[in-house]
Amino acid sequence: MATDGQDTEAGPGAGGANPPAQGRGSSTPPAPAAVPAVSGEPSEGTAAALPAAGREALDEALRYARAALSDNTRLAYAVDWQDFAAWCTAAGLAPLPAAAETVAAYLAALARTHAIATLRRRLVSIAKAHRVAGHTGFWAAHPVISETLRGITRTRGRPQRRAAALTTPDIRRLVATCGPDLAGLRDRALLLLGYAAALRRAELIAVEVEHLKFDAQGLRLHIPRSKGDQAGEGEELGIPRGQRRDTCPVRAIEAWMVASEAQYGPLFRKVNRWGGLEPGRLHPSSVRQILLRRAEQAGIAGTALEPISPHGLRAGFVTQAYKAGLRDEEIMQHSRHRDLRTMRRYVRRAKLLEDSPAKRLDL
Repeated sequence: MATDGQDTEAGPGAGGANPPAQGRGSSTPPAPAAVPAVSGEPSEGTAAALPAAGREALDEALRYARAALSDNTRLAYAVDWQDFAAWCTAAGLAPLPAAAETVAAYLAALARTHAIATLRRRLVSIAKAHRVAGHTGFWAAHPVISETLRGITRTRGRPQRRAAALTTPDIRRLVATCGPDLAGLRDRALLLLGYAAALRRAELIAVEVEHLKFDAQGLRLHIPRSKGDQAGEGEELGIPRGQRRDTCPVRAIEAWMVASEAQYGPLFRKVNRWGGLEPGRLHPSSVRQILLRRAEQAGIAGTALEPISPHGLRAGFVTQAYKAGLRDEEIMQHSRHRDLRTMRRYVRRAKLLEDSPAKRLDL
């Protein structure tokens, strides 16, 4: 976790060492609050009061409610809430419903050891838990909370770390380190597909042979579900054959499929230390390890603020596409960004040098 410095004085209740008056003088701290059902699920008491037909309908509603959020999102909400509830119990404060001063004090205490982005996520989780529990009076934008968070940001804020954008020249250097062995063929296909399709790491390892359809022009990649496609409608991308044989993503995938004898199931599989194939798909952390190893071999190094990470393939696609003159909507259609502001963060970084007013200084 990032360390963001010392206590802030902004906002009432911001000092983690002196919690607000609520709950003081009580000899017995409140019991830890149960984790609310983060999907907005009805309570067990509601189900018990229904007849059999009603319980069956409610069970079905519960399944749909749970499917409204991904497993990772539900887990994040639950972990965040457990941390907040445990802190409140130790401080003798009520977590549900929580006073604005309680939340402000929690954020201030957390600021000693956690990044600003983590604090914001914890606040979202706390607000979600209150809504689900029916405490609609909780206001995450309460001045006590917002001013405390603003003071923490001013006092302890650090520049946000972003993945180094790996553009086409970097990709050429990376794949040049990939030999004709199984690991080399896999890594070449993995890097080129991740870059050409602007895939997230989870999407990359989820690709299966059945998702690929080849023709003379290239391949069609079907993505059944992704971060921006919570409805599960699925999306399809076109990956044309490249102009250079050594960096063509389609040829790289074809070569890997032939060598690995991949006919169905996960496209990218494990290769053991002896060069043999292992069953099962790659683990998400393996993508990062592969990229870091190839980057080291290629002499590509990141920085403290822009480290080398798998997201750099996606960031590099947006950067290179912008430099090539593609319009925002063309880039977003391929990268599947839903928010123009998010996509333009990459564009702005690409424009720092190309469109800098300093170019007009005749230096």
